[in-house]
Amino acid sequence: MASVVTWPEDRIATREWLLENIPGAAGVLLMLTERIDKELLDLAGPTLCVVSTMSVGYEHVNLLELSQRGIKLGYTPDVLTAAVADLSVTLALMASRNIGEVMSLVKDNKWPTTHWEPFALCGPQLSTTDMSPKRTAGFLGFGRISQTTLARLIPFGITDCIYTSSPNSAPTTTRDEDLAKRHSLSSLRRVDLDQLARESDVLFVLAPGGPATRHLVNEDFLKKMKRTSVLVNTARGTLVNSDALAKALREKWIWGAGVDVVEGEPNVTADHPLVKEPRCIVLPHVGSATFETRRGMATLAVRNLLAGIDGNSNMPAELDLRNKL
Repeated sequence: MASVVTWPEDRIATREWLLENIPGAAGVLLMLTERIDKELLDLAGPTLCVVSTMSVGYEHVNLLELSQRGIKLGYTPDVLTAAVADLSVTLALMASRNIGEVMSLVKDNKWPTTHWEPFALCGPQLSTTDMSPKRTAGFLGFGRISQTTLARLIPFGITDCIYTSSPNSAPTTTRDEDLAKRHSLSSLRRVDLDQLARESDVLFVLAPGGPATRHLVNEDFLKKMKRTSVLVNTARGTLVNSDALAKALREKWIWGAGVDVVEGEPNVTADHPLVKEPRCIVLPHVGSATFETRRGMATLAVRNLLAGIDGNSNMPAELDLRNKL
């Protein structure tokens, strides 16, 4: 008779508990905080046929080990697309309008002694105006979340869109023409990294993590950006060199930044270079943190698990391991 073993607390499961309970399991549902490695898979034994992760990312999973053992991997793409897109636009607005700095005036009781000046506390406007009729949104990576974020930006008057994709990906001319027409954009173009840095008024980092994309945003990249530009990262912390971004903000190479992910998280404290920068909004990886999205992710993760154990049903969202090795 089948049984279900669950971690009883509303926090990350300990490694010890997981290793103690994994032997003989047919399937396991985990979070992105748990490592799926050789040690765990060896303990699970030959009965394990599916791993289901309640995340869209799978950097915590040893894909080669799963493939060699014939174990399926379920994940939760698409469910969090809207929530991450919403937060991406939120961070762009917060960074451009100096929200971190201006909120501190109130919290630190400095508002009563802050003198009004015509351009005090001003920042670049995300939306277009008669005096500034062009805005270019840039995307490092142009998948589902990027395209949904673009749709959120259209009412602000974004006129142009540029993006970079993997050098190995095929051209998507028809898709780009359709998107440009649907959103009434003046242009939508695939460009190289240099052009992305130079032309973006607001730049959204939304590419996959991993060794191939580590520190794509570095000092060289940031020095090419506009002094009034804003950078947003809601993808993976490893894409952006934190020290380089802190230096760019400190020396005013760019205007501001908003990050929901930081390399080395969650070990990000008050003395972190980005946290210390007044024009950097740092959030603790809450891109998918809405009730609706988390319920959707949990439901999809369970459906993946049950279908993988059943063996006769197609998993709703199975990662094709053959294309990831």
